[in-house]
Amino acid sequence: MIETYYAGSYWLARPEPAEACAHRAERFFHLLAQCDPAWTRWYRPVQSFEEARNLQVNTEAASFQRLFAAREHQIEEGFSFGLWAGGSPQETSTVDVRCGFAAPWLSSACVLKPFHEGAARERVLTASGLTQALHAMVLAWDPEWGIATSETHRDSVTERAKPGTFVGWVMYFSRLRGTVPPLPAPARIEPVEDKGTLIILTPERFTASNPEHTALAAHVHELLDRAGLLRPLRPWPVE
Repeated sequence: MIETYYAGSYWLARPEPAEACAHRAERFFHLLAQCDPAWTRWYRPVQSFEEARNLQVNTEAASFQRLFAAREHQIEEGFSFGLWAGGSPQETSTVDVRCGFAAPWLSSACVLKPFHEGAARERVLTASGLTQALHAMVLAWDPEWGIATSETHRDSVTERAKPGTFVGWVMYFSRLRGTVPPLPAPARIEPVEDKGTLIILTPERFTASNPEHTALAAHVHELLDRAGLLRPLRPWPVE
């Protein structure tokens, strides 16, 4: 069975108007396109692959503002949309975004599902590839917490996968959550401007079937939990 992966970033109770969300979306897709050429063309989700290939989406801010004006993309006071990229029905990648919510019970999020098959999968499913993708999310969306990891491992260590409470291959912690403690090799720490810190557990592909990987993740979980970094999202502070 092929192990599947995802990258997600999450934040809570940060209301933003359509214009601000649209500019964040534009920046995210611009940065994501720099990660891999397969992420340069995006399409609207429809019933058939052939039809969708004729519905390429302009990822400029003005295009997203028009999208958010449609009722189908409005949820309470926030917005949502989904796009996909790929050259065939078997080789696709998706992005789903929720943003702008003020309510403390509904998190905003940007979730990227990388390609499950093909050459693009091998390019992006690396420590470097997913670190770049999560870095793009951080710069564009300024989340509280983020992760890029194996879905199999996530499901083995948490029942509800509540954002902010578990450990995976690549993680992001906003400075608002606290300071990342020293971690054992091969894990490494990488700052993201003045926003927060990325943690990369392994330089090779992290897998749930590798006992060294799962043991390292469990140890890092203990250290991060002890430092107070593993906890559910909190409402975004008003500056």
